[in-house]
Amino acid sequence: MTLYDAIVFVVAIALAVVLALLAGCTQPGDSAMRTDLPYFTMDYTPAAPAAARPAADRSPVLIGRSAWAIPQTDRTWRYVVLHHSATESGNAAEFDQLHRQRGWDELGYHFVITNGRGGPDGQVQVGSRWRKQKHGAHTGQTPNNEYNEHGIGICLVGDFMDHSPTPAQLQSVQELTEYLSERYDIPPHRVVAHKDAPNQHTECCGRVFYRYLHSALRASLQQHYARR
Repeated sequence: MTLYDAIVFVVAIALAVVLALLAGCTQPGDSAMRTDLPYFTMDYTPAAPAAARPAADRSPVLIGRSAWAIPQTDRTWRYVVLHHSATESGNAAEFDQLHRQRGWDELGYHFVITNGRGGPDGQVQVGSRWRKQKHGAHTGQTPNNEYNEHGIGICLVGDFMDHSPTPAQLQSVQELTEYLSERYDIPPHRVVAHKDAPNQHTECCGRVFYRYLHSALRASLQQHYARR
């Protein structure tokens, strides 16, 4: 056998081995690249989102200032109660799910203001309780359940024990509390932190946000309320 014949023989054997290995990697009827998987698209276009849930389902979120206004209500609102989520991220839909897991009927707050982690920074998300003009589930243990029955619950996403809400959140909470104070004739001294309500054993809405509430926010509300 010449050197040329030996080289041809070795190449033929190597090619046969490679073909055999490739044959063992697939099964009849399958292709080497699966295109029926839900996350696979040839042009890398994201898969279509799941169909939206019916409006009557558990979606607690409406966005935008127009959603703040409720044409009529039989409930007398006397307080605005400010909370922090004590989490670094979140939104109304996530808190709604968490509250349901705790056995509550739906999101306990009326409004949630996101911080860019779970929703756009400063976005006001309107909960289903507000749309229904339904009592809150955010400040329990008060006499006659006063602060749930007549308190509008607003939760800012974040833990404000050692840092402030974002500037966008502060702007949104100022605009929202001014609107609610004017619309429902709630005086500034009744815009309170969770910890201000009777029988509460909590640091909510966080030390830093609490100081802001009782200084800059309360002063702004006083000026706005006086101009009505």
